[in-house]
Amino acid sequence: MKLELMRRYHPNGTNGELFFIGGLICHTIELPWIHNERQKSCIPEGAYRIRKRYSPKFGWHLHLTDVPGREMILIHPANNALKELKGCIAPVLQIVGDGKGIESRKALQRLTDLVFPALDGGGEVLLTIKSESL
Repeated sequence: MKLELMRRYHPNGTNGELFFIGGLICHTIELPWIHNERQKSCIPEGAYRIRKRYSPKFGWHLHLTDVPGREMILIHPANNALKELKGCIAPVLQIVGDGKGIESRKALQRLTDLVFPALDGGGEVLLTIKSESL
């Protein structure tokens, strides 16, 4: 399974759209790009494998592996990148500002409903992150 995240960078946050086979799954919010600084920046564009992960804080969510210079990059619920993220990606149903969205838990559920069956069946899920060309 291949997912594609198309980003738009802003000084106070990064907004995106997450697609599967050309169809929109949800929007995303992230920290602004600050040269891949740990806990201050979104991660570099590229392709990453996704795995299932469980924690008491977030419940079931997703983990991106092999991110250069970074560890524990997750896809988990959050509605304000600057206040709630440390380099991770948050799915949201609607963007309401730079790095801000709403209904993140519903968006994560939509995403995991799509991705978990593939992972549970032994399939590979790959996320490719790109930016929109100007």
